[in-house]
Amino acid sequence: MAGLRVVFMGTPEFACPTLQKLIDRGEELLAVVTQPDRPKGRGQQLQASPVKLLAERHGIPVLQPLKVRTPEFIDVVQELAPDLIVVIAFGQILPQRLLDIPRHGCINIHASLLPSYRGAAPINWCIINGETETGITTMLMDAGLDTGDMLVKRATPIDPEENAQSLHDRLMALGAEALAETLDLLAAGKLVREKQDDARSCYAPMLKKEDGLVDWGKEPQAIKNLVRGVTPWPGAFTFLDGKQLKIFRVRIAEGSGTPGEVLRAERTGLEVACAGGSLFIDELQLEGRKRLSAGEFLAGMTVTPGVFLGKGPNTP
Repeated sequence: MAGLRVVFMGTPEFACPTLQKLIDRGEELLAVVTQPDRPKGRGQQLQASPVKLLAERHGIPVLQPLKVRTPEFIDVVQELAPDLIVVIAFGQILPQRLLDIPRHGCINIHASLLPSYRGAAPINWCIINGETETGITTMLMDAGLDTGDMLVKRATPIDPEENAQSLHDRLMALGAEALAETLDLLAAGKLVREKQDDARSCYAPMLKKEDGLVDWGKEPQAIKNLVRGVTPWPGAFTFLDGKQLKIFRVRIAEGSGTPGEVLRAERTGLEVACAGGSLFIDELQLEGRKRLSAGEFLAGMTVTPGVFLGKGPNTP
């Protein structure tokens, strides 16, 4: 079934390897649908999505509807008459009228082993929650939130030291491979649909800035998982003398003290007590300063053991 007529829907960098895979396979890309250009940076200049830039390099028509629910946009897709719509990290929920257009349906590439971690931020939450395995699931979309029948699963272990960025990059490549396998099975007439067990589902909501606030009253592993899971965004943070202190890398230690108390401030790290143990902060950034190793940070700033890290003056 080479040369499927495909409409591709995606927006961020995460979607680019999957779009490239479709191009490399020789599928007929009728159009790429992506979010409208957004203002970014200090100058607030309009910036195209990574998917749009990739599509334009290959001469693929680009559509950027403000909302995919409008009758005008649905009519455009209807006229394209795709065999398949492929969706990955697009950013809008598709209405049933759109899902019904392609004869092979709409296939979504989701960054978790469904039914676990439905929602917008599965990569982050699986790390925050201490999972040791995740993966990619391709799914035949329905009108629910990541509730459609599962098609292909590709699992991968989560390294205990990796953060959301490195896992994102690995799953980005794995997603393209999972889609290729899905399309090969579709072409061979061997694609099997498996219903999700809703009782085993959990939700991975979009992260908010405040989700990165470190609670020193938690155990060391839970805090380390948070730091890994929110790096690079929204980033883990605490406060030192009323200033925000971003935390990028930590390791578990065996000190004891009142949660949030600085136990040691040495070139080897900044040790902070938490529930049932302690953590060394190895990489950090104080508000208004550069990102530094703990040794570099402490060479230019004195932090006295016994002071506390915690909530800022305006933190609820």
